[in-house]
Amino acid sequence: MSAPPPTPRRPRRFGPPQRVFSQVLLMQLAVATGVTVLATGLFLAPLSAQLDDEAMHRALAIAQSTAAQPQITESLLSTVPTPGGPVQSAAERIRRSTGAEYVVVMDRHGVRWSHPDTGRIGKVVSTDPSEALAGDEVMEIDRGTLGRSARGKVPLRGDTGRVVGAVSVGIAYDSVRARLLAAIPGLLAYAGGALAVGALAAYLISRRLQRQTHDLAFSDISALLAEREAMLHSIREGVVALDPAGRVRLLNDEAQRLLGLGPDAAGLPLDEVLGRGRTADVLAGRVVGDDLLTVRGSRVLLANRMPTADGGAVATLRDRTELEDLGRELDSTRGLIDALRAQDHEHANRLHTLLGLLELEMHEDAMEFVTEVVGVHRATAEQVTEKVHDPLLAALLVGKTTVAAERGVSLRLAPGTLLPDRLVDPRGLVTVVGNLVDNAMDAAAGPSGALIELELRAEDRTVVLRVRDSGPGVPAGQRESIFTEGWSTKELPAHGGKRGLGLALVQKLAERQGGSAAVGTALGGGAEFTVILPEALTGTGPTEADLPEAGVMGVGR
Repeated sequence: MSAPPPTPRRPRRFGPPQRVFSQVLLMQLAVATGVTVLATGLFLAPLSAQLDDEAMHRALAIAQSTAAQPQITESLLSTVPTPGGPVQSAAERIRRSTGAEYVVVMDRHGVRWSHPDTGRIGKVVSTDPSEALAGDEVMEIDRGTLGRSARGKVPLRGDTGRVVGAVSVGIAYDSVRARLLAAIPGLLAYAGGALAVGALAAYLISRRLQRQTHDLAFSDISALLAEREAMLHSIREGVVALDPAGRVRLLNDEAQRLLGLGPDAAGLPLDEVLGRGRTADVLAGRVVGDDLLTVRGSRVLLANRMPTADGGAVATLRDRTELEDLGRELDSTRGLIDALRAQDHEHANRLHTLLGLLELEMHEDAMEFVTEVVGVHRATAEQVTEKVHDPLLAALLVGKTTVAAERGVSLRLAPGTLLPDRLVDPRGLVTVVGNLVDNAMDAAAGPSGALIELELRAEDRTVVLRVRDSGPGVPAGQRESIFTEGWSTKELPAHGGKRGLGLALVQKLAERQGGSAAVGTALGGGAEFTVILPEALTGTGPTEADLPEAGVMGVGR
């Protein structure tokens, strides 16, 4: 069997490195090297000038000390310039003791009286001595018979202060250059040490950056950012990213829509953006769990939160409003099916009764029986539509009356109930009434004589809704938490949805219209829910004094 062909080697690419780690390391090394070279150059430049200045001051100091010796002045005035004269002897002694290159004593004509090269004694100096002979001190770097040197010249004065000559002292410039060159190795050693430390620091920083960027290239990071932006703004789930301090780091378009926020929310604290409530608690991690339900405005949201490595978190939001509505409709449909099933049996019994009356030729009794059965249902619908003029709400109450009756609960309108057909948000009020009546039926069903009383009143443009039941009531310690999303004492519904949303929606809808929802104790026990909705009606309507009393809507069986 032949061996598999060798894997072709990828061609080696030449050019600048692509990885973030390599590019950052090279840039940091270049910066460290450039800074080291620049610092070394900036240090060497003034060092040379400083050494020149020190040499000139040293030469000047030696010249001043020489000129201050009175025997030199006396010898200059009383002797002639000779190689073995007292001036030459004194000058050479000073030169050897100070390490100067030369100590030259001259008279007013510039004639040397001392010099390391005795052959030059008695001759005129090679450089201009006029400034020193004029009484000024001179520091300079110049070239003479002994080469380039750092020089100091001072006037030589007699007892009367008159200038009788001058003293010129030179420091060999080669010694100055030698000091400069001697300082360079130490300076380069320090610079090399600093460069090595900088290179090590650059390597460690680059290695850390390599781990954090997963050894990606800059082009890869740019592509990932572009893909992330496209993904975040195209998915149909809300994404909220938080930093370790709890500030909003990122909001995609769907999150802005679901939470009712704008792009300017980024960078602000979460509690400041959302306000206090369950939604902020869930996103901030103060409420933990999976698939947490929360209500934001009129929306039911499903939230999940995942912490990040830097101490922040990313939360995802899904809109469950329609699904929850469908779940509640399914529950209502199941109840309606049960009610229709019970009515089917009752209807069969009524047909059998009617058939028996007809077979017994009791025609008048049969007519009275049919009239009575039809009249009960018609009376219930007429009573509702007489007091509640909005068609959506009236239809809801007629249906709830039938369902309540099948569950053995009497649902009736309270005296003084009257609601005109001027609702600003009929669907919102239908949601509020439907949730409160369903909860009341669950609480009151069971014992005989179960009762629900519904009161709807219009006060100018405000709607006041009260629902009372004959159930066990709500304990005082639970009256605040009962409106919290997810709080419920009921079992999960058959369709697998969540509980604890109905009353939360009631409160949210009331607060959205500037109203309120509260629970208390009804007369005779049970719970009484009160919802006030300001600006729920258009125009003005009849007052409570104009309202007739309402009777019983339905009778429980």
